[in-house]
Amino acid sequence: MLRRFTVLFVFLLGLLALSACRQATPTPTAAPTQAEAQAAEPTAAQPQAQPTQAEAPEPTPTAQQTIEEIRLPMGYIPNIQYAPYYMADSQGYFRDAGFKVNFDYSFETDGVKLVAAGEIPFAVVSGEQVLLARAQGLPVVYVMAWWQKFPVAVIADKALGLESPADLKGQTIGLPGLFGANYIGLIALLNKFGIQESEVTLESIGFNQVEAFSTGKNKIVVGYITNEPIQLRNKGFDIIVFPVADYVTLASNGIITSEQYLKENPDRVRAFVNALLMGLRDTIEHPDQAYKASLKYVEGLEPDDPVQMEILNTAIDYWYSENLGYSSLEAWQNMHDTLRTMGLLQTDVPVEEAFTNDYLPDWAKGWRK
Repeated sequence: MLRRFTVLFVFLLGLLALSACRQATPTPTAAPTQAEAQAAEPTAAQPQAQPTQAEAPEPTPTAQQTIEEIRLPMGYIPNIQYAPYYMADSQGYFRDAGFKVNFDYSFETDGVKLVAAGEIPFAVVSGEQVLLARAQGLPVVYVMAWWQKFPVAVIADKALGLESPADLKGQTIGLPGLFGANYIGLIALLNKFGIQESEVTLESIGFNQVEAFSTGKNKIVVGYITNEPIQLRNKGFDIIVFPVADYVTLASNGIITSEQYLKENPDRVRAFVNALLMGLRDTIEHPDQAYKASLKYVEGLEPDDPVQMEILNTAIDYWYSENLGYSSLEAWQNMHDTLRTMGLLQTDVPVEEAFTNDYLPDWAKGWRK
């Protein structure tokens, strides 16, 4: 009997020792509240450098934290221009915020409708989509500006002698079609210089701007500042570029959620936005690291491709702002007025209800590169 008691006593002591060891092991803490984040965030002009992808520890949620697996419609194919998202994912920012993000690149996915219906919490969309959706009664809200400057540009053969967008009057211009950001950006630019759509000839050429220009079919095309101008210059063409953003401010691509999700899950929205903005910050500060992180997400991306690196650096210039993620009323009003001029909006939409800056983290306000 004494022997059994002794064995049982030793066994219990062993359990107590094992429990103490487990309690002494540090575990990750839950994502800080906004107030805690403000207190912990460095106030220096430049944020602290982040560990490289290889050095970044694998984040582990606490018992109190629930990881929500979500689908995020991206609106395009895997691309180096999604580097901020890849950084937020690879560095564990999304996971620390309580999300496992699956990037959805399908063109068939209608992110706006899915968000409005409450089927998914977030989507990457452009500014005009938000206003057009709200005009149709879809309750979506833009909560973070990813692109600070509208990335569309008019590209012309330098031999034409065009000196400013005012010289586009009477010209033939090739663009993918009478839809989307290319069309809206072009009309906004023409309007800025008092040119009516009827005073130019628009040719729908599909997404073949580089080929159309290279073969001489179109001497003027509309494309993205991060794509066609870079490709054409690398092919040796002498071009002049008129970036829309140099002349007019327009609401561009960013993150939307629904009014209901915003009301019921404000902290989740803040956490997601904060995570993505940290990925954006890291990409702006460490483009080489962001490029390296993108390799596992973008099939066919070469480790040392100067063209792709130029695309990333050009995009960074369009993402950067002293206030990361911030939306301006001017940009939204300009987009609204352009859509009204084009007849895409039949009635006025209250632009101040279409976006909010209330869910941006304090560290992003007044941030400096």
